[in-house]
Amino acid sequence: MSRYIIRRLIQAIPVLLGATLLIYAIVFALPGDPIAALMGEKRMDPNLVDIMREQYHLNDPFLVQYWYYLVGLFGGDFGKTFAGVPVTDIMAGKFQVTINLAMTALVMEAVIGVGLGLYAALRHGRAQDSMVLASTLVLISIPTLVTGFVLQLLLGVKVGLFPVAGVTDGWRSYLLPGFVLAGTSIAYLTRLTRTSLVETLRADYIRTAVAKGLPRRRVVGRHALRNALIPLITYLGADLGTLMGGAVITETIFNLPGIGQQLFSSVYLREQSVVVGIVTVLVLIYILANLIVDLLYAVLDPRIRYE
Repeated sequence: MSRYIIRRLIQAIPVLLGATLLIYAIVFALPGDPIAALMGEKRMDPNLVDIMREQYHLNDPFLVQYWYYLVGLFGGDFGKTFAGVPVTDIMAGKFQVTINLAMTALVMEAVIGVGLGLYAALRHGRAQDSMVLASTLVLISIPTLVTGFVLQLLLGVKVGLFPVAGVTDGWRSYLLPGFVLAGTSIAYLTRLTRTSLVETLRADYIRTAVAKGLPRRRVVGRHALRNALIPLITYLGADLGTLMGGAVITETIFNLPGIGQQLFSSVYLREQSVVVGIVTVLVLIYILANLIVDLLYAVLDPRIRYE
């Protein structure tokens, strides 16, 4: 097991290098001058402009700039913004909001998605099954932007059940945006749970368990659901990175000071160090989430072993 974990971590190094190189190249290719974008319509002293361009290596070729960034990155330095603020300070303040939002969405996705999928699978072919499938189709069809504004207006402004913006109300501030962020994933997970469980319930060992007279609850909960969870765990692990990376729209709608808003503004200002630093951390989270998912396979299915 330990050798497998070490091998996976070593394999993550080229993935990180490739991701940072790609994102750095995209930001580098954006049109415009980042120093001019920083000042807006104001004019800056040309001497100061030259000093900043030299300080941030903006006069150097792309590969030279990327090399300077890598040297700092492996030394634990994610760089600074053009305003002189360390990127680590920005991420420390912003990532907590996005992590809270993503974990809220992930819990909702797991509870609602698996619950609805289980409900539909146990009523396969009935009216309840069709209703669940129709509701998931509605969630998939409506864009997140529309869902966010509609729920914000109805449940936040009209009814007043949830805060409509900010994080001043603690965990309640993440409930509505968490559901909006997880909406599409809930629909996909519901369908995946239903399909996986229906196929598992048709297996021979399930028929054998029923023939032996085991209670239905035990057959479904201990035998069928446990084996059906393997593709669900895979989806949840992969979706964690998607939730954190896709929080830009949700954080903008609900005015959450998270990493999504920071990423959007940093791309606009062409702050390579901030954008690449955020993406690097997101890639690390994605890699670790998938590693944990792989290790959970052996827990769910004793036949799986890692050498």
